[in-house]
Amino acid sequence: MPSTTARMPRRDAADNRLALLDAARVMLNDDPESSLEAIATRAGLSRRSVYGHFANRDELLRELVTTGSARIAGALEGVTHPDPVLRLALIASRLWQEVEDIRMMAVLAVRGPLKMHTASALRPLRMSVLGAIVEGQASGRIRTDIAAPRLAHLVEDSALAVLEESSEHPMTASEGHTLAILVVLGAIGFGWREANEFMASHAELNQKVTRS
Repeated sequence: MPSTTARMPRRDAADNRLALLDAARVMLNDDPESSLEAIATRAGLSRRSVYGHFANRDELLRELVTTGSARIAGALEGVTHPDPVLRLALIASRLWQEVEDIRMMAVLAVRGPLKMHTASALRPLRMSVLGAIVEGQASGRIRTDIAAPRLAHLVEDSALAVLEESSEHPMTASEGHTLAILVVLGAIGFGWREANEFMASHAELNQKVTRS
């Protein structure tokens, strides 16, 4: 019977791969143009050793955004509420908390050249947003002057705009969290006073979610 031990990756190789991904996550969030050499240096590895794990920078980036998108989608999978407006606000709240420390990476995953590799992982989340909008329009809670699919895209763009804004013009975690919710409510038709009142009246929108 063949030994299964020989098929297992060496522990140091697995650790090195994780170190590269962690270094890339931090560096690319600060500077999306960070070179493979710079990432390797931060991980404490030589550029040559990187090629034992990733053929090139694009391959490293592809794995990073693909696994990151799957993690974010999984974290938001359980976000639900019978009120479609509150459901959208809760999605915005949880999304901010999940990507607060990797803001530019999150934008890159959705808008960058590798967005095709994240589409599958993010599809359930996007369908949840679309479903809430359809329900909200049917009940008169959400604006009906924009078709649901287009409005869903605008809601997503609004949330991403907050991530970009917070990266270019730093804001506190609390400010970013509040803004993410308010811009989503604004996109679906709430006036600014109404949006602030809605947020203030729902304590769950102000509860910090602990990551698992």
